[in-house]
Formats: sequence, structure tokens, C-alpha cells
Amino acid sequence: MPRSALTGSRIRDRRTAKGLKQADLAREVGISPSYLNLIEHNRRRIGGKLLIDLSRALEVEASQLTEGAEAALLSRMRQAAADAPKVVTESDRADEFAGRFPGWAGLVAVQHDRIAQLERTVETLTDRLTHDPFLSTSLYDVVSSVTSIRSTSSILAGEEELDAEWQGRFLQNLDNDSRRLAESSQALVAYLDGVGDAQGGATSPQEELEGYLLRNGFTLNALEDGTATPAELVVDAALDSEPAQILALAYFERYAKDARRLPLKGFIAQYAVTPDPATLAQIYQADIAMILRRIATLPEDDPEQRIGLVTCDASGTLTFRKESPGFSIPKFGAACPLWTLYQALICPNTPIQTVVEQASRTAPLFRCYAIAQPLQPASFTAPTVIEATMLILPLEGPHQMAPMEMAQPVGSSCRICPRDECAARREPSILADGF
Repeated sequence: MPRSALTGSRIRDRRTAKGLKQADLAREVGISPSYLNLIEHNRRRIGGKLLIDLSRALEVEASQLTEGAEAALLSRMRQAAADAPKVVTESDRADEFAGRFPGWAGLVAVQHDRIAQLERTVETLTDRLTHDPFLSTSLYDVVSSVTSIRSTSSILAGEEELDAEWQGRFLQNLDNDSRRLAESSQALVAYLDGVGDAQGGATSPQEELEGYLLRNGFTLNALEDGTATPAELVVDAALDSEPAQILALAYFERYAKDARRLPLKGFIAQYAVTPDPATLAQIYQADIAMILRRIATLPEDDPEQRIGLVTCDASGTLTFRKESPGFSIPKFGAACPLWTLYQALICPNTPIQTVVEQASRTAPLFRCYAIAQPLQPASFTAPTVIEATMLILPLEGPHQMAPMEMAQPVGSSCRICPRDECAARREPSILADGF
């Protein structure tokens, strides 16, 4: 049933909620009760002055009677149904449900969003617990201390009598190991408390740099207008660790080089009329990787439509991450081998673009552009160092799918990917069916 046909149902629901009798409302707007009854049962279409009079009598905007639930709410409800294929839903009546019971419809949408958020949290925590180097080191220290304490205690509690000197040594070792265990445990607890938000918490130099860039929207105005040098910006960034400062300096120097080569104002104007990265590379006589990086640094008004960027080295290790909402990127460990990023590694210097669909409840679509290029000129005396770059664009506007184009199913990493039938799977997923 189309939304316009539900106007009568909304009038009836609003009248009932206000405690008005049908005859009283009909008299107030100057029509017969029988005619109002036909309207409320969606047997008569209304508009114009009568609709305005009814909305005024019911103390509601006319648009709320004619349009009903917002399109975004309906879209979220339909997505909730699509993400639960084993549950039979009356999808053709979603509009009617949202129109008559907007509160319950909103609850369904909110619960769906909450489930998606919890799944992302599980993904991040699983990734962290499996690969986080700090956590692994801390747990090793705890286990090592416990093992040493147990060994020393067994000797002291044994039947063999020890002389005073050896007994003193063992007691000193027991005291030292106990202190080390206490310190390791406290550090581990403090770290886990600090994680709190599974999406936050910098545990590596790379995360520290990416956190700074996220807070600045990935657009560094001081380097765009030349008011600061890369070295000065490193100082202003106030990064905690020296490794993070080294990474930041390398990133800022490359950013400044890109900004000088492709000035922001002119690039924004050109990108608006020429969104294809390969064409832009020809126009500016620049390499495609630089174009991809530059697109990823453009100012953005809507964080939900943020453009993502990922780079990796020839081993497949992710060396830079800028997430696009809905495209999950593991912070630790290996990513999905089906990503366009890794396909580009197979064919260096060959641009590749693919529409991908990530495995999740929301199943978002993205257009990914990728290329793998050497970081230095080829040489007979040195190995070739390759870097692959992938731009992640939400599928909308000029990047929408062509009529015959198909989306490539991909995941985040095998450990949290629910797609069982995948030739590239490395290990079973920890996500149970229906999670």
C-alpha cells in the first residue's frame, strides 16, 4: 500500500489518540461523519483545504498525515528485514506499520542499529585480543611471573631442608616475582579499562598517528597553505611516542608534497567534474596513487560518507588506515585477501577498480580504486619496494554501479567474516550463524 493511501489511517490514529469522536471531528471540519469514516478507512483521497483543516483540528502538521514515517526510518526497517532472511516479514506493509505505529517502528530501527554496533565492537575486540602486541606482551609477563612464583614456592614448600642462605635467595626471588606480577597485572587492568571504547585507544604508533588525523578530519590545513612545515606540525601534534612522531613526519612530508603538486582549491573543482582517478592522473600528469591519496584528504561535510584509504606493503601488511563508515578495516592481523588492494599487488602499475560488498548486517557497497606502485626507481642492486594504495568510496553519485555491474563479496578478516563459502578463507570464523 503506497504511503499516500495511508493518510486516512493516520487521521484515525491521531483522532483516537486525542480522544475525539468521529462525529465531533467531522463537525469541526465541516463534513459528514459518514464521509470522514470513508476517509479514515482509506476509501477517499483528500488534499487541499480539507487536509489542512483536519491537520489543524488534530494539531499536527499536514505532512505528517500525508507522508507518514520518514524515508530513512523505512529504509532502516527494510534493512533490518534484509539482514534477517530466515524471518518472514511483510515487507510490503512496512509503510503501513511505520505509519500506524511509528514508535514501534523506530524501536525496530534502533535495535537493528544497536546490533550492528555491537557486531562492530565484537569485531574490533576480537581483532585486538588476537593480534594486539601490547596485550600479548602483558599476558606473557603475567604468565611468566606466575610460573616463576609457582616454581619458587614448590622449592620452599618441599621436604628438602634449605640452608638459610639459599632460603633467603629463594624468598628474595619470590618477592621480586610477586612485585613483577603485581605491576604487570595493574598495567594490564589499566590498559583494558582504557580500551573501554572498543573503537578507540591508541596501542601502536600507527594508531596514534591515525587518531591525530581523525581528530583533524584528515585535512591538514597548515600543510595545505604552507603555514607550517612537516617538522613543525609533528611538534604541534604532540604525539606521545617517538615511533609515532617518526611515522607522522614521513606522512606529513608526503602530504605536503601532494599538496604542492595538487593544490586543494583547484583539485576540488576538478574532482567535482572529473571524479575518475585515472582521468585526473592524466590531467595533472601525476601518478594514480597520489591522486587516490589526494581524494582521501578532501574536506568532507558528512562523516557518514567519509572516503576511506588503505595502503599496504608487498607483504600485505596494512601501513595506513582511514576508515569509511561501513567498511571494516582490521587494526591488527591480515585483512581479506579479496580486497581490491591485494588484487592490485598481483599486477603492479595496473589500476584496478571494483564494486565490493562487505559481509555485515548492513551489507554496504563501495567502489574501490587501487594500484600498486614501486616506491623507488628500479635498480639491479636493490630489491623493488612496492606499495599498494586503495581508495574506498561509498557507492553514490558519480560512483554508482553501472547497470550490468556486479558487486564482489569481501570481508574484513577471515576470523570475523560470516561467509562460509569462500575459497580464500584462511581460518573458521568465530561468529556463530545468526549472531
